[in-house]
Amino acid sequence: MDSPSFHRTLAEIPLDLFDSLPRNDQRSKAGEYVAGLLGADGRKTLRNVANQLGGQAARRQSVHHFISESSWEWEPVRRALARRAGELLAPRGWVVRPTVVPKAGGHSVGVAEYFAPQLGRNVTGQQSFGAWLASPAAGVPVNWQLVLPAGQAVDLSRRRAPVRAAGRAVGPQECAGEVALRAVRALPGAPLPVVLDAPGLDPLRMGRCFGQAGIPLVQRVGQRLRLRVDPLMVPGHGALPLAAGQLVGSLRRLWRPRARSASGGRVLSMAVPVALPGGTGGGGGAGGQRLLVAQWPESDLTAARLWLADGSLRGTEVLRLADLAGVVDRDDALVAARVGLRDFAGRSFQGWHRHITLASVAHLAYVRAALGTTARHRDTPAPLLLGAGRPG
Repeated sequence: MDSPSFHRTLAEIPLDLFDSLPRNDQRSKAGEYVAGLLGADGRKTLRNVANQLGGQAARRQSVHHFISESSWEWEPVRRALARRAGELLAPRGWVVRPTVVPKAGGHSVGVAEYFAPQLGRNVTGQQSFGAWLASPAAGVPVNWQLVLPAGQAVDLSRRRAPVRAAGRAVGPQECAGEVALRAVRALPGAPLPVVLDAPGLDPLRMGRCFGQAGIPLVQRVGQRLRLRVDPLMVPGHGALPLAAGQLVGSLRRLWRPRARSASGGRVLSMAVPVALPGGTGGGGGAGGQRLLVAQWPESDLTAARLWLADGSLRGTEVLRLADLAGVVDRDDALVAARVGLRDFAGRSFQGWHRHITLASVAHLAYVRAALGTTARHRDTPAPLLLGAGRPG
């Protein structure tokens, strides 16, 4: 994929995504910034991006002002990005996931101590939630929300630049819900399902949030989440709540082979109707009937990924939707560093949002270049982006 045709396609940034920007110079700068992200070596800092555009002091100041202090709105750009990604991917769902970027000190907005699931420990850094539009072929980030500790919301309000309502203190639960709802509403028609790949979020609260909005939800949960099985649905099983991991291990008669892993070993899965203790019961709402779906390599039950889904979804549907989380994991690992999704280092809340919006446009350019015009017809999660360009 390092051919001249690839780089020509990469250069064809969809500039109509910036039609909402009110001035010609802003639309031009947005395209230049995306081109700078795609061309810069190493971290995609404001200085490195400016160097791609000439590097003079005046140019660096212009880039800094355009990202951190300008007045253009990022939400209309994200809505246009969602529509363009939808046309490219023929998506099957949204994947909402947290990202923790380790950072020291108070030199960047949103820095605090957070639990990083991918590391299994607390780290000091920025935490954000991204909503990715995904198909079996690829995923594209479309919307973002930054977790802001309460004290930082006060600090932000004292800065010269005006702070929008979105700059208030917002925790992980609210952050995940908000970014998903805004993303889903950006596309016309019936809402696509949301795959919430964020263990640790309250399933009762998340179920209520998405149930009221009429959005199908598949939420990743931890092994220790306590669930109750209806003994009428699973004869011989008690009605007392059990940890989800223990529940999976105790229902061997429901285990089914699904596929073979890349290493050649078998993959097993299981689905069982459950309810959350403390729920109000009835229907597929926050406390009603749910479906616990698990998948794991046959040799290691402790590696099972567990998903709690709306009771209206079938186990096979849940597994197909859960596979989208793997597609996003792959594309995030392959492309995030190339386009600078984690590289903004400024203090400005608005600057973070504008940078990550334009980095998401750059991500779309990479995916479009890698998939070409056949993305709509691809139906396997092959590593299409492995050879795309050179690492940033």
